[in-house]
Amino acid sequence: MSAFKRFLPLFDRVLVERLLPEIKTKGGIMIPEKAQGKVVQATVVACGPGARTEAGTVVPVSVNVGDLVMLPEYGGTKVELEKKEYYLFRDSDILGKYES
Repeated sequence: MSAFKRFLPLFDRVLVERLLPEIKTKGGIMIPEKAQGKVVQATVVACGPGARTEAGTVVPVSVNVGDLVMLPEYGGTKVELEKKEYYLFRDSDILGKYES
């Protein structure tokens, strides 16, 4: 977590860690890589303060650190921190969040 003390997203950007794809079925059969679906779920690991309006007020992001969110199938900016892959999305690109 020390990387997140040095890297903070700006404005309405959200840094997420995608969940790992399922590589086995419930019955224990290995799923080939080409048959695995795109990972569209992620955990929010850092958030920017929010976007600024023309009047200068800050509109906060709609997710919090630790939220489980649904992402679009494509997009995001890949960021590597401490040898792990993360993705930066705009708050408006996040499709939804799951209730806990």
